[in-house]
Amino acid sequence: MNSSNESRLSLDRRGRMAVLTLHHPPVNAIDAALRTALHLELREAMRDGTVDAIILAGAGKHFSAGADIREFAKPPIEGVPNLVELIELIENASKPVIAAIHGTATGGALELALGCAYRLASPEAELGLPEVTLGFVPGAGGTQRLPRLVGVEKALDLILSGRRIGGDEAGRCGLVDEVVPAADLLLRAMAFAEGAKGRPVRRTRDFPVPEASPEVFERAEAEIAKTARGRVAPAAALACVRRATELSFAEGLRLEREAFLGLVRGPESMALRHVFFAEREAQKISGLEEGAVLPAIRRVGVVGFGTMGSGIAIAFASAGLPVVVVDETPEAVDRGLAKVRATYEEARSKGRITEADCAERIGRVCADTDYEALKTADLVIEAAFEDIDVKHAVFAKLDRVCSGSAILATNTSSLDVNVIAAATKNPARVLGLHFFSPANIMKLVEVVRPTSVSPGVLAACLDVVKRIGKIGVVVGVCEGFVGNRMLFAYRRQADFLLEEGALPPQVDRALRDFGMAMGPFQTGDLAGLDISWRIRKRLAAARPKELRYSAIADRLCEMGRLGQKTGAGWYRYEKGSRTPTPDPEVDALVLSVSAELGFTRREISDGEIVERCFGALINEGALILEEGLAARPGDIDVIWIHGYGFPRHRGGPMHWAEVSGLPKILEAVERMHANQGVLVQPSALLRQLVGDARGFSEPGTSRPTGDRS
Repeated sequence: MNSSNESRLSLDRRGRMAVLTLHHPPVNAIDAALRTALHLELREAMRDGTVDAIILAGAGKHFSAGADIREFAKPPIEGVPNLVELIELIENASKPVIAAIHGTATGGALELALGCAYRLASPEAELGLPEVTLGFVPGAGGTQRLPRLVGVEKALDLILSGRRIGGDEAGRCGLVDEVVPAADLLLRAMAFAEGAKGRPVRRTRDFPVPEASPEVFERAEAEIAKTARGRVAPAAALACVRRATELSFAEGLRLEREAFLGLVRGPESMALRHVFFAEREAQKISGLEEGAVLPAIRRVGVVGFGTMGSGIAIAFASAGLPVVVVDETPEAVDRGLAKVRATYEEARSKGRITEADCAERIGRVCADTDYEALKTADLVIEAAFEDIDVKHAVFAKLDRVCSGSAILATNTSSLDVNVIAAATKNPARVLGLHFFSPANIMKLVEVVRPTSVSPGVLAACLDVVKRIGKIGVVVGVCEGFVGNRMLFAYRRQADFLLEEGALPPQVDRALRDFGMAMGPFQTGDLAGLDISWRIRKRLAAARPKELRYSAIADRLCEMGRLGQKTGAGWYRYEKGSRTPTPDPEVDALVLSVSAELGFTRREISDGEIVERCFGALINEGALILEEGLAARPGDIDVIWIHGYGFPRHRGGPMHWAEVSGLPKILEAVERMHANQGVLVQPSALLRQLVGDARGFSEPGTSRPTGDRS
């Protein structure tokens, strides 16, 4: 037997036990080299008469995070066993193979463990089958073996959600045979092997599938219809589990593999894998020294205790950081603290947090009306009124009061962060942290990089954003940054479509049918129409009079229709309800404005709505890339998925455009340009990519983030 395989695998003999340890940092991904090494060592151990049992373990912090998904886009390598063949070797062995699981065991790694005779896990272990979240089904027996161990209902829960469960839950449901401290895993696995001597090797495939009522599948189908709109992988996974109850193991395994291979090459999986990698690439920023010591952020301050300020405070308190919030009046402070308490009490009442957690999190948030309370904060985030004079005044105060080492951030959604930073003596410590509302729920934070911010400050903020469970994407300085600048282009077309013949419910429905979480008008009502109204009024003086401008939204605001908070906006809302009801008053306003502008209203198709709204959106994204305001096309995709509800299974707007065909997108943009002039100025990058028959994902479309100044 080989004593080791230094690249991927090591062998340790413990008496008559062979311990095979996966070595592929950082997460022991099961790639071609590891499969080859493992297949070789397993066969040798099975032939070796001095080995009674084999134990599989993982080096470092994890058992294994599963297959290397970068290989899914590549053809099979001749002579390299796939995961199905590797698991078949384990399950057919005449000696028991025991999985000793600590850390992560997900995807193909959990399927590998399911093929073992026994599974042991530490309480801290995390086990799951996340394949559906990447657009395919488990392809190495997960949908066939898991129901045999945990039952159909539990298997459907885990496979369709892709969620991870801890070692204790895995022990209770039968996924693992015993839960033991990580330090004792190896010894306990050896004891299992000793206890199995003289008995036939236990094989998961031979377990019967527990009976499941038709209602179990009906509930799963209803959940898929509710939460997986437009996706194919969840329904395919459900079908695979159903086959486990109807067919032989071999036939179910064959059909599962067919489903896996079909889906993994399909557009949904390609899009979801693109997002998976884009989310990780977004954290890699040029000019940041790897391994540098970052400014410590242990205590956070917030200025402004309104909806955004309270949400930001909750986000940090939930991650274990103490927060002090400053607002102008005792009444504002009391309202903010009440909002924090109510949010946590609701989470406690729904079982999301314990009573002790609730009390602890509430206790992490304190408030004051005096800026002196911010003196000890390492990071202060301003969440005050969206007005440049207000921001200037706040930052001048912060500059005087806060420690010289404190990082100062603005939550502005559109104002020039360079101008805000100029209100301080040290602009190197100022940047933007644009949270999305509600800040305690939405995952996206645009980390706005002004000209003078230091790399250490930028890196520290990216780090703390990650610590509070958010996804930070670095963007440059321009009006609206990346997300809102693109939103303006998208919304402009939606407004123009109303003037030309559509009504709000049709536009919203067409974009929801595409996969958006909400249409633009329903989204506006949710956010509050006065927010964008203030921005439009601020920009009005600089707007050329000859440019087309839709005033319908302004008229709504002038009527006092500000969205859900006033019970009326683009839709009407019954008291206490968030359900939008189409309103004839809005229809009348739209028709009136159309007539004033001289439009002859025409029938507008859902296809035109999608083409124009997304054509303008993607063109603006291409302009942003040209100007270096986003580092990568994937960063834009991450922003629009996590901040604006773009369907994840379509991969984000830039990926979707590439898959749909950039020539088709450019044609739509050119048509809008012909009708609307400079309002839709075709991107030179988009034209160049079409001319060169290239896509956004190819080299040459990524640049360092910067700003226009």
